[in-house]
Amino acid sequence: MTISVENPIFVEKVSAFERKSEDKTGDLKLDGGVLIPNMATKDDEAFLAPDMNAFGRQFRDFDAESERQKRVEEFYRLQHINQTVDFVTKMRAEYGKLDKKVMSIWECCELLNEVVDESDPDLDEPQIQHLLQSAEAIRKDYPNEDWLHLTALIHDLGKVITLPQFGGLPQWAVVGDTFPVGCAFDESNVHHKYFMENQDFHNKAYNTKNGIYSQRCGLNNVMMSWGHDDYMYLVAKENGSTLPSAGQFIIRYHSFYPLHTAREYTHLMNEEDKENLKWLHVFNKYDLYSKSKVHIDVEKVKPYYMSLIKKYFPENLRW
Repeated sequence: MTISVENPIFVEKVSAFERKSEDKTGDLKLDGGVLIPNMATKDDEAFLAPDMNAFGRQFRDFDAESERQKRVEEFYRLQHINQTVDFVTKMRAEYGKLDKKVMSIWECCELLNEVVDESDPDLDEPQIQHLLQSAEAIRKDYPNEDWLHLTALIHDLGKVITLPQFGGLPQWAVVGDTFPVGCAFDESNVHHKYFMENQDFHNKAYNTKNGIYSQRCGLNNVMMSWGHDDYMYLVAKENGSTLPSAGQFIIRYHSFYPLHTAREYTHLMNEEDKENLKWLHVFNKYDLYSKSKVHIDVEKVKPYYMSLIKKYFPENLRW
């Protein structure tokens, strides 16, 4: 049975990166002076982010003893061993051709019904429900930021590369937390111990803090572990999407938990990255805490998102 959730409500939690101050417009003022609109939700209507995930455990608990957690750990073992500079270079060259399929954004959303993320310890629902849950939550709290609603809807579409028609990549090459390759693997990465089996771990060119990069070089010049984040970013960029820079940044780095949660790898960021990261912090709360067993009525919200797709993307895209 599908339960229609027309107006889900999520409370905004001010992070350590945000100042609890407002200008005369009432907008929240973040570090660096950038203004981000306050959410529209009234306090007496606010939904408090749940303490537990769909399995009755804390969110992103990678140590809990369960069969699912064992599968998640095995996923990260394979990911950490295999995500190397050589592998990422090969994947970016292959998938950068965008020659797998021609289709619309909504067609890709429907394809995601066939994908379940094995790296996610919080939910095992089809991916389209996660997309709509996060998009509808942001839409309620930030009604004027339509680009952010669409970003939430499409942020995980790159997961289609695990499907046969897109190359059928193993899940360790598609999902999970992302991290830079070509420099030392920071200990904030989940299940860090498995990096010791990665060939780059012992390569002197790659195992220092900066590795092949320079301080403040900008994340755009850093190779990230290959997966759905980077793939969807390439699709959006090469197809001429007019999403703002912050939206494309969210798509590319929303799984980069060592940066946006542990605050590591900041030495590689430039000033534009720092500004865009503030929007990623807003987005991340909805990406994580909106995961639920309560389904969105897809047909009810589809017309709104179709209008946003038309605004920010061409009708058909190369994938």
